[in-house]
Amino acid sequence: MKPAAFDYIRADSAQETVGLLARHGEDAKILAGGQSLMAMLNIRLAQPAMLVDISRCQDLDYVRVENGNLAVGAAATQASVETRATLGSEVPLLGMAFPWISHFQIRNRGTVCGSVAHADPSAELPLCLTALQGEVVLRSQSGRRVLKAGDFFQGMLMTAVRPGEIVEEVRFPLRRQGARYAFREVSMRHGDFAIVALAAVVTSGAIELTVGGVADRPIRRRWARIDGDDLDAALNDFAWELEAQGDAHASAEYRRHLVRQLGRQLIVKASI
Repeated sequence: MKPAAFDYIRADSAQETVGLLARHGEDAKILAGGQSLMAMLNIRLAQPAMLVDISRCQDLDYVRVENGNLAVGAAATQASVETRATLGSEVPLLGMAFPWISHFQIRNRGTVCGSVAHADPSAELPLCLTALQGEVVLRSQSGRRVLKAGDFFQGMLMTAVRPGEIVEEVRFPLRRQGARYAFREVSMRHGDFAIVALAAVVTSGAIELTVGGVADRPIRRRWARIDGDDLDAALNDFAWELEAQGDAHASAEYRRHLVRQLGRQLIVKASI
């Protein structure tokens, strides 16, 4: 199948982009790396009247540390973050997750903000943003607003983006002092969509576990430092709260099993 007909325009700046979105409203879609959108166009799941290409907007192509966050602009590719020499010390969870994201050819073109905006519940970057309690900066012609990840993701492929807005930037908080991190994913093959993906953050006073690929968005839970039977009980409750569904890749029972078993393994690993 081929895409439905659409107009194409290449924007040169963020200001031009939001102006075009204000003019065309819900008939326009943002094209950055295109690794998710092009597939949706080809099967006509998305049928915009216009594509606004932001891939050459220099003012949106940045990765920088500011105000305690790693800020990533809408035109920055995943590879530009993955290959950052200081990523492991700045946001170690991202460094752990990037090798699991599809394949390097996809990461060379795909953008960080594009993955977040797409909001696939199995995707690694929305999971990391949720686990770290990061932020999404939304920009329109009337101004900017900043949402926490937990408020931004609203369901499968659903976000809080309003007509006329662009995901201008995502902010991953820098490594917390004394915190330890762990990431794990299970898929049919390396690079496939995750059956279950998990991220753990452990501090001296708390355990945090975020799960993707089970519910309709990444879900995060926080507990006091517990272990033994108390931890097993908490993980079991969490596994059931996710309301897992079975599909062609895995049963609901198997997904709950992975949450319980891999969740414990990650927490133990991050606690050492």
